Amino acid sequence: MKNSTKVFAVSALAGALAACGGSGSDGGSTGQTGTVSVGLTDAPVDHAEAVNIEVTALVLKHQDGSPVRYELEIPEPVNLLDYQNGQVKALLDREELDAGEYQWVRLEIGENNNIVIDGGENPLTTPSARGIQTSGFTVPAGGEVAITIDFDVRKSIVNPQNDPNSYKLKPVLRLVDNAQVGTITGAVSAELITEACGGVATTDGFLGNIYVHAGADQTPDDIGSANEPLVVVPVEYGEEYSYQASFIPEGDYTVSYTCDSDLIEDTEGNPSDDELNFTNGQNATVTAGETTTVNF
Repeated sequence: MKNSTKVFAVSALAGALAACGGSGSDGGSTGQTGTVSVGLTDAPVDHAEAVNIEVTALVLKHQDGSPVRYELEIPEPVNLLDYQNGQVKALLDREELDAGEYQWVRLEIGENNNIVIDGGENPLTTPSARGIQTSGFTVPAGGEVAITIDFDVRKSIVNPQNDPNSYKLKPVLRLVDNAQVGTITGAVSAELITEACGGVATTDGFLGNIYVHAGADQTPDDIGSANEPLVVVPVEYGEEYSYQASFIPEGDYTVSYTCDSDLIEDTEGNPSDDELNFTNGQNATVTAGETTTVNF
């Protein structure tokens, strides 16, 4: 059976940690406010048993004001794998802020980060600038918004030399409005897994991945390609072989399955161009607040 311990997938979104306070100028405040909830989630990961990230602060930048920084009281690194399949850990819960457009959101992390594979804890090094910035959002006057930071660990963790001491974090984030996303889920037949993975489908181990590409009738390709997938999620075994891709924005998508390994970087640290064998992609339309089923 084919597998890979070199790449992983994790997401982050609106969740539930306490902020100990914010700082920064209110700049061009109009006096109108709304409430914001921000949290952290994790998309499923192939082989890692834990991905522990030290989250220290959240910074929000209003278009007419200075950044507002929230120190987060989190006693220990957050294991992103505890927040999978739509589960979230809140960073802000109904925090009152100036209404209007926010240009960006930055998640700040510390140095105490690691990844656990086969029971072994491996250091996860980070770039010198540990502020991870993503796009902005809108706070409606007198209303509320809940946003999700998608921390895609599959695209963010690299181990080009397959050395347990060389795991690196190169964060890839996306921001979604929880009111504008849905879910894609489905079952995968044991016959397909057996054929694609070159053995008999089991109840554990690597069972292949589902790739979700934006747009209908797309030709699926690997991570880092010109037609990069929005998300990649693993097939897992419960009562059946199944998958779940959460926090997918409204729109049309192409959903495909492969059992081939998708590496982020080659041994020289350059983007890896992998030849993956996909099933024929199936079109899916995602509607906010609803679940779309695509079976293989």
